[in-house]
Amino acid sequence: MNKTFFRLCAAVCMLFLITACGQSDDSDKQAQKQGAPEKSETIELSYSVFFPPTHAHSKAAEDWARQVEARTDNAVKINMYPGGTLTGAAECYDGVVSGISDIGMSCFAYTRGRFPVMEAVDLPLGYPDGMTATRVANQFYQQIDPEELKDVKVLYLHAHGPGLLHTKKPVETLADLKGMQIRSTGLSAKMVQALGATPVAMPQGDTYEALQKGVVEGTFAPMETLKGWRQGDVIDYTTNCQQIGYTTTMFAVMNKEKFNQLPEDVQDVINEVSEEWIEVHGQVWDDADKEGLAYTREQGNEIIELSEAQSAQWKEAISPVIDDYITDARENGLEGQKSVDLLRSLIEKQN
Repeated sequence: MNKTFFRLCAAVCMLFLITACGQSDDSDKQAQKQGAPEKSETIELSYSVFFPPTHAHSKAAEDWARQVEARTDNAVKINMYPGGTLTGAAECYDGVVSGISDIGMSCFAYTRGRFPVMEAVDLPLGYPDGMTATRVANQFYQQIDPEELKDVKVLYLHAHGPGLLHTKKPVETLADLKGMQIRSTGLSAKMVQALGATPVAMPQGDTYEALQKGVVEGTFAPMETLKGWRQGDVIDYTTNCQQIGYTTTMFAVMNKEKFNQLPEDVQDVINEVSEEWIEVHGQVWDDADKEGLAYTREQGNEIIELSEAQSAQWKEAISPVIDDYITDARENGLEGQKSVDLLRSLIEKQN
């Protein structure tokens, strides 16, 4: 009798539990039918930019980030670190590879010798403006697809307008330039040497103080630096040597593993916005060059135009830089001549 009673009580309890669980399941299903929101985590990404926060390209990078956020309905949040506050200019690329930052923007030239194929883009091939240089840099990368960039996801590249000579004393001839201490980076350092001056390697962020204190007497850089980096305050002359206009290629790259982990629709948005931002940065470079020219004129600085004879001399003086690149590339198993020929062809098409 007692056993029968206990068995009956156990059966009643079990029935009660089953009913309660069923009601709970029904409630959950009902909540789903009523559109109860499901929790989803926001994808947070860090973006290290070497440009100062007020610079036009720092703002363009931030606009890229906000556009990605908007097109993913804020499923992605990108935290910006301008001015090299997360990784310095020279450490930016490795910072992306190692995961210190998810995304990074800096110059290939700051780690000279690390990107021998992309160095070809920076050669003094007579780039007329930033839009041309930016389009050519991306087309060159897409056609060559260099092995040296396989450890990152390349979002896009951009490159400044013709690098010109900005100095504290007038330079009208090669003789005037001889022996001067000139700030330069990457292949532009070889160019400075070929012109008879002494190259001093340093990133843009250090150039203002170096010019101000007389550590260097001039700098090779695009016109935009005269306003964007305030270098127009500490120089007095610009020598327009556009005939040997070089560029400096900048990268926007992402940690490859991080990109591959993103949902496919987010990847698509990042690719889409990045493709659009090639033109954005090209236009920003051209606009910034115009603003730099206006700014330096406001400071009372003088623009020196080379004579036709001097232009020819300067072009002849830097030709060994291009020849040396081709020779060095060949000795390292790279097709330097093919790269130079392709770049010249792409520049001509853009012009």
